[in-house]
Amino acid sequence: MSLLRFSASSLRTASTSTPFARQRTGRVFLNLRAMSTSQYEYILTSRPADGVALITLNRPKALNALCTPLFDELNKALSDFDADDSVRAMVLTGSDRAFAAGADIKEMKDKEYAEVYKGKFLESWTLLSSLRKPIIAAVSGYALGGGCELALMCDIILASPTAVFGQPEINIGVIPGGGGTQRLARVIGKSRTMELTLTGRNFSAAEAAVWGLVSRVVGPGQGEVITQAVDMASIIASKSAIAVQAGKEAVNVAYESTLNEGLRFERRLFHSLFATKDQKEGMAAFVEKRAPNWTHS
Repeated sequence: MSLLRFSASSLRTASTSTPFARQRTGRVFLNLRAMSTSQYEYILTSRPADGVALITLNRPKALNALCTPLFDELNKALSDFDADDSVRAMVLTGSDRAFAAGADIKEMKDKEYAEVYKGKFLESWTLLSSLRKPIIAAVSGYALGGGCELALMCDIILASPTAVFGQPEINIGVIPGGGGTQRLARVIGKSRTMELTLTGRNFSAAEAAVWGLVSRVVGPGQGEVITQAVDMASIIASKSAIAVQAGKEAVNVAYESTLNEGLRFERRLFHSLFATKDQKEGMAAFVEKRAPNWTHS
């Protein structure tokens, strides 16, 4: 049982923005099950493009409600891909109907304070934000409660016009516990976050794009949003992996610290990249008017 049944509004249709078209590879969206190379129960994994890993939440009957076994599998897959040098970017998605419609309420409803506070109930939610490699969320359908928080932990969010976000936990007597209040406030501001947290109102992909929560809205459906997410991941994977990691770290510090602290951190990272082979190769290739041959070192 997910938070979907407790949401305050129904799914809405949003308008699309300009597609991520200039650098697209034009791949046809493939059946995710056919692409899967994993043996997991609740997720599917595949390698749809060079340097790119695709993880698909696969608990459709429960609208991808985030039960503990699903999260355990997700964390293992993400950790394995993060440690795999042949993977340089990842895409996380769900189904056309639901990216993830919330935490599994059946797991939570009988827990007591001491069990939640002292246990490892929310520890699994911290791993994704600590990974080195960039993660793109390709969101279609419902991303509610924990599903919205899961998308927020990713580095880039692409959404289909059918995507619906929200933190409806107030409707079941709690508040977001996986970072929703903190991450939303940093992106969309205090007033909007307060409204969404205290009313449980859902919001559309179009609203999310206007607020800067998602990078872009692409459509018409899940196939297109996954295709464009994989295309974007492929472009990222074609860059110097060490520079990509530095860029991700710098942006995250901007997100989490003061301007002066962020500027100092960015400057140190910029200086450090001059100790890499990829910096020498990238600048030489630019001067020589050729494509760089990255060694990721």
